[in-house]
Amino acid sequence: MSDLSQVALLGLDRAELTALAESVGEPAYRAQQLLQAVYRQRVDSFEKISTLPQQLRARLAEKGITVGMPRIEQRFVSVDGTVRYLIAFADGQSVETVWMPEGDGGESGEGAGDSEDASAARGWGRATICISSQVGCAVDCQFCLTALLGVKRNLSAGEIVGQVCAVLKDQKVSPQHDRINLVFMGMGEPFLNYDNFIKAVRLLVQEVGLAESRMTVSTAGIVPRISEFGREAIRPRLAISLNASNDDLRTRLMPLNKKWNLETLMAAAREFPLRNRERVTFEYVLLQNVNDLRENAEEVVGLLRGIRARVNLIALNPGPGIDFETPADESVAAFQKILRDAGILTFVRRPRGRDIYAACGQLKRTVEIATALAP
Repeated sequence: MSDLSQVALLGLDRAELTALAESVGEPAYRAQQLLQAVYRQRVDSFEKISTLPQQLRARLAEKGITVGMPRIEQRFVSVDGTVRYLIAFADGQSVETVWMPEGDGGESGEGAGDSEDASAARGWGRATICISSQVGCAVDCQFCLTALLGVKRNLSAGEIVGQVCAVLKDQKVSPQHDRINLVFMGMGEPFLNYDNFIKAVRLLVQEVGLAESRMTVSTAGIVPRISEFGREAIRPRLAISLNASNDDLRTRLMPLNKKWNLETLMAAAREFPLRNRERVTFEYVLLQNVNDLRENAEEVVGLLRGIRARVNLIALNPGPGIDFETPADESVAAFQKILRDAGILTFVRRPRGRDIYAACGQLKRTVEIATALAP
């Protein structure tokens, strides 16, 4: 590493930290001390890395190296305990990250298993962190507030991991002692920032200590990346945003369908190498009198035939600028019954944090304000 002035520790893996230590004349074991400080202790400055000599800490800072921990700029708390964070990065850009405690072990946070009782003592059975992979989003789903931002830039691996570290630190929890699930379902399309996303996954598993079985990534259907993702040695569970039962409707709701239509997408899902007891999750946002009719449900049954699947139904979370309406509970239940009667494991995802714009499809509000105020 020749130029260290733009280097942030957060986002570097073991090999990169070893090379960094050696480049400043330090032994390789310093890498382990840095890994522990950044990913487990979640420090935000060199002064707090007590395992390093003071002289070394000063030398690293003098070279312009930073820890790289993002800053929690604002937090909003819902009546249901959900917390929406506005997390800011060094360049002034920001994203939203959501903490969702699950006191009753409810449907959200697929993949959680039995664990310690530490989290129960805090008043919640488990919790899910929903993180972002881009500032904004380029996919342009017509029912999503984030799409109205467009895409500003990709997040680095460190900025993705940093959201998790910042929330864990703020909530005073740890994946070594608490049941933490992680979903890449915040702002952005993870598979359009694939290299940084997958590096972040490896760091979160290997260094932060999250279990890959408790991680899920959602894609709108970037088919070539689905195939590549299936070959990864370390990977979360796969969720696909379906949201329509035929090509005409899906192209209207998700313009990405013009590039990778349902036939191509379903073929990728059928070929995806599932692990033991694993299923592909299909997310379906229900829009009143648009994609929530009986014929839509019957078409979904046909699409999923032959796939080891589960379906999460999500009644639209409304927001300004969204020209669709939320269906009645009876319509959601009828749609679910048709899928269940066909033998498809189907759940209705409860909205979390809807009152603070933290629910699925609502992440935009504070980022838009912060972007407007940025110099």
